[in-house]
Amino acid sequence: MIKAIYSKHANDKRILYRFSKEQIETVIKRGATSKQTDGYLTAYKEIKVAYKKINKETYYIKTIYID
Repeated sequence: MIKAIYSKHANDKRILYRFSKEQIETVIKRGATSKQTDGYLTAYKEIKVAYKKINKETYYIKTIYID
């Protein structure tokens, strides 16, 4: 289990798209991940999540969107 801290923007997007926190956790665990300038971008199915890793189990979710 991971600990996710959501920015207001990311949480608003999560609610807008009706994604559960468990779905976002699945994207982070199973998605294809690429390094960005300030964090990572991971994609699983149609969901993309941009985040920063704070430590081994804590993630700061910057945004969520559908591709």
